[in-house]
Amino acid sequence: MTYAETLEYLYGQLPIFQRVGAAGYKPGLETTEKLAEATGHPDRKFASVHVAGTNGKGSSSNLLAAVLQAAGYKVGLYTSPHLREFTERIKVNGQDLTPEYLVAWVAQWKPLFGQLQPSFFEMCVALAFSYFAEEQVDVAVVEVGLGGRLDSTNIITPLVSLVTNISLDHQNLLGDTLPLIAAEKAGIIKPGIPAIISQTQPDVQAVFEHKAATEHAPLLFADQHYRVTLEAQPAPDQEFQVLTVTHDGQPLLEHLELELVGEYQQLNLPGVLAVLDELRRQGFVVPEAAVREGLRNVRQLTGFRGRWTILDRRPLVVCDTGHNEAGLRLVTSQLARLPRRQLHFVLGVVNDKDVSKMLKLLPTDATYYFCQAAIPRALPAAELAELATAAGLRGEAYGPVAAAVAAARTAAHPDDVVFIGGSTFVVAELQF
Repeated sequence: MTYAETLEYLYGQLPIFQRVGAAGYKPGLETTEKLAEATGHPDRKFASVHVAGTNGKGSSSNLLAAVLQAAGYKVGLYTSPHLREFTERIKVNGQDLTPEYLVAWVAQWKPLFGQLQPSFFEMCVALAFSYFAEEQVDVAVVEVGLGGRLDSTNIITPLVSLVTNISLDHQNLLGDTLPLIAAEKAGIIKPGIPAIISQTQPDVQAVFEHKAATEHAPLLFADQHYRVTLEAQPAPDQEFQVLTVTHDGQPLLEHLELELVGEYQQLNLPGVLAVLDELRRQGFVVPEAAVREGLRNVRQLTGFRGRWTILDRRPLVVCDTGHNEAGLRLVTSQLARLPRRQLHFVLGVVNDKDVSKMLKLLPTDATYYFCQAAIPRALPAAELAELATAAGLRGEAYGPVAAAVAAARTAAHPDDVVFIGGSTFVVAELQF
């Protein structure tokens, strides 16, 4: 099979969550464990860090990988979904999985897939773990796909587990309250394995404490020990923020440059730093210089894109993949602080979100350009426009993402701001 045919085969096995939603979600570890056994248990051949959470797990995973690369380690990175190309999901030292490896691996194991009927996610995880084992990575940072307890990645026994922010998302699959969602995320906490929680959230703190106690796993709430403050408000078009970090009240890192300028990254950093300290305790050598280099150059080191990314400057054009209630609150908070004449908001969403709740969070003084990404899950732009109008937002439906972006750019004055988001799949169609 060619690369294109191989991708078509992978996408065609079962509906995948990324494109069609809940119908593509097949929870449970039985098939993944059978795949791992048949392929020689690659999951046991590399050290790993496991990362779960609602918001922040992708950023945290990339930041960890970047710092470990800067420290001289060979680092695997597994994340999802991809923005443009399937091979972005699986990286070694920032380099995407090679199409040649993908084609050969699928051809080798295709008869096995015929027997086990794995889901798209299960095949992706087996592929990633095989690649990391063959590449002999020193450590892999493995991001959970959905949930945690029943996610295919949960067959690994990591050196440390990290759980980032807990928010309402995928309620139809994970539960409709924060404690229920937290319980699914807490499922990555393993017996005796240190667990780090990025943010102390009163609604779910007890869930993690109970799970850690049950598993006799050391537990640390990172933000109770690591405090991150912004040294100065960055200029709107600045591509890094300068931070000060203290640890238990003592200075730890001053004038720390973080390339990801979203203010919400300040919530992720305590968890990242706590994981790095835990890895140091386990023998990893991660000097301060590597921390500074990794955080300052994460995009170059891992190819990370789509989190508060500046696309243009006059007018200022920014995109962000935040797509649930908590993510959009942080995005709109940052937008509110940007100096501007007018805000132009290109918005597209998927049809399995609580759209009415999302729309209530958005600024009413913006002009909206409603669109729909080229996936089956996308809510039609005209339908989104109707819901938005009912929520007091004003704008027009433009259909394709490119048309909405073009209209916003054309209408924008050089002193305006254009924001593009609402869905990962809207951002995926942009030119970086």
